[in-house]
Amino acid sequence: MRFTHLLLPVFFIFGLSTTTLAQQGTFRGSVLDKETGEPISFANVLVRDTDFGTNTDLEGFFTVANIPVGTYEVVVTYLGYDSTVVSVTVVEGEIPFKRVFLEPDVLQLAEVEVSGRRERARTETTVSTLQVTPKQIRSLPSTGGEADIAQYLPVLPGIIVSGDQGGQLYIRGGSPVQNRIMIDGMTIYNPFHSIGFFSVFETETIRSVDVLTGGFNAEHGGRISAIVDIKTRQGNKKRFSGLVSASPFQAKALFEGPIKKLNEETGSSISFMLTGKHSYLDQSSKVFYPYAQDTTFFSFAAADTSLSEVDDVLPYRYTDFYGKLSFNAGNGSQLNLFGFNFNDRFNFVGVADSEWNTFGLGADFTLVPPSSNIIIDGTVAFSDYRVDLTEGDGRTRSSAITDYSVLLNFSYYGRTNEVNYGFAFTGFNTDFTFPNALGITINQQDFTTELAAFIKYKQIVGDFILEPGFRLQYFASQSEIRPEPRLSVKWNATDALRFKAGAGLYSQNLISTTNDLDVVNFFNGFLAGPEQTLFEPASTTPTSDNLQKSWHAIAGIEYDLTQALTLNVEPYYKRFTQLITINRNRLSAEDPEFITETGDAYGIDFSARYELENLYLWATYSLGYVKRDDGMQEYFTVFDRRHNVNFLASYAFGKNNSWEAGLRWNLGSGFPFTQTQGFYQSLTTEDLLLTNVLTGNFNLETLLSEDLNEGRLPYYHRLDASLKKTFSFGKYTRLEITAAVTNVYDRENVFFVDRITNRRVNQLPILPSLNATFKF
Repeated sequence: MRFTHLLLPVFFIFGLSTTTLAQQGTFRGSVLDKETGEPISFANVLVRDTDFGTNTDLEGFFTVANIPVGTYEVVVTYLGYDSTVVSVTVVEGEIPFKRVFLEPDVLQLAEVEVSGRRERARTETTVSTLQVTPKQIRSLPSTGGEADIAQYLPVLPGIIVSGDQGGQLYIRGGSPVQNRIMIDGMTIYNPFHSIGFFSVFETETIRSVDVLTGGFNAEHGGRISAIVDIKTRQGNKKRFSGLVSASPFQAKALFEGPIKKLNEETGSSISFMLTGKHSYLDQSSKVFYPYAQDTTFFSFAAADTSLSEVDDVLPYRYTDFYGKLSFNAGNGSQLNLFGFNFNDRFNFVGVADSEWNTFGLGADFTLVPPSSNIIIDGTVAFSDYRVDLTEGDGRTRSSAITDYSVLLNFSYYGRTNEVNYGFAFTGFNTDFTFPNALGITINQQDFTTELAAFIKYKQIVGDFILEPGFRLQYFASQSEIRPEPRLSVKWNATDALRFKAGAGLYSQNLISTTNDLDVVNFFNGFLAGPEQTLFEPASTTPTSDNLQKSWHAIAGIEYDLTQALTLNVEPYYKRFTQLITINRNRLSAEDPEFITETGDAYGIDFSARYELENLYLWATYSLGYVKRDDGMQEYFTVFDRRHNVNFLASYAFGKNNSWEAGLRWNLGSGFPFTQTQGFYQSLTTEDLLLTNVLTGNFNLETLLSEDLNEGRLPYYHRLDASLKKTFSFGKYTRLEITAAVTNVYDRENVFFVDRITNRRVNQLPILPSLNATFKF
């Protein structure tokens, strides 16, 4: 009842908005690429001889509202395409829909992307929002010559990856479980493969990636740090096409095409897209990278294992499938059905054997009623994730999470304002087994649900864009309601200079089996938030609730120095008011299963982007501090990287720009670690009974400093390079040959040091590769 009563004022506001906006004269439409049928995002839509106008959204959709009835000429422009003029008649009580097809002109795609990015920057608040396009991902010198979002994300400011093998993604102080990564509105619980260079997402299927590193508005919730929102495109609506690709790391294929071709008169179509990839690195590395044996994370543990027992040099393999079926109606309505299966395994004989699998099905839709000013979209999804890890001593960990989710959004458009509101339901089952080093097993089987309602209001006032938002989050298992106000603001001081700010409250009921003391972890398990009593850090005072919570405060400046060069500066602060983790030092069944901490993440990110027709430069510098407080001491986390620098360059040259060279260099200060104070011999009861304790040799153990993470590893730096040649055989058929080198100067970046033997394990060494991709 409490949740329903709290929603009543929100529904009242929604009702007022609906009544007000529905009375306005409106026309809408979509802007599409004439050759492919793909939507054109952020195109300009201007009503001639008036001051009415707007921009298309990510789906190429636009609405012009509050316009008097009459007949108008509408001019649609976008850099890289020929302008088009269409006639629109606005009639009271009707909402006409116009499909506009733009034909590409001689300008290159680089200029098109610059145009779209600038328009978005001027019309949206984009606080702590980084937009990534497939072209940018492909410009990165990639391991195996295979472009992947997993390799591009660490190039962005504020994002840290802990390592090449089993590395985790940390976004402005948030650990992996505190960051929600989505594909088409569905949460992916483990998006990265064990090798670390590759994700489950296929670059060629991606339409857009929005990385919200903090301060995100009310449409997103259930995480306390960041959001990575990946949208896939629809299959080709006009012709059958695809690609096949192979490298020493993996082979992949993509096929797409129309089931019912796009009809330009009616706008209807049915298309499909299917992609799959498989890694055979556990076999190919024996041939191409036999020297990499000493750099695998588990190689130090194989010191007592004969080489005949070690079957794999780089013991990683994975298989991913993704498919999508798209139905498009003539008025902008659409339905997409999608499904996937992602599998990952590594097996280092005698040390650890781990496998995880994710299966999911979902649908997303957009409904555009012909005579209503309401736009409805939503997602219905199901996914199942399971991971199992068996260690060398036979101990087995397992974790499974089954997720059911429904999301429903409503949008209303005015001339200078916009109202978005919606509802979300998430239910998930968790099944978790974890034996710690002391022999105590932690088990949890749970089912919980979360309900949310949100509203976001966008108002343009002169040069200001105001976006207040409010989210109401209900956690059923905790019987807890969390009101979460959000705010984003932008001031377009000039055409070239923009100021922005954002803030908000955030909460979540999902915790991870890893914690902020882990150097690396191949076991990514999940649990629902505990229902038993928790205590404030290092105290006997009960907490007010059992949720993880934070608040964010962010500011920023965007400055276009020239048409090609843009600078962005963002200082940020995240306060984690309550963090929950498994008590892995539990000595008995009476000890608490979970402990709490607090934390802070703050810093400043700088980025510069320079983009011409055939040249792309990207440079970032991040200064960051990430701390945790367990009630006994404040310490830096193992992913606290004080300084992080990235430089990316891509240059196309030769006839028809058929050659493309790329460089990427990363420099990062060393991660913290807890220093060793000494060693001691560990004696068991059997040792005391059967062995002379004065002369016997026993297992050597380490004494660690009481001051957590006071030491620092050496600086990390790495240079990657690539060279691509494209051979064209026709309008659509071409062959791309890519030569790539990861870690060009073979830098020995430390990854792990065995404290007992002092044996150092480095990150992966120099890895040359050759990739061939045939597109048709």
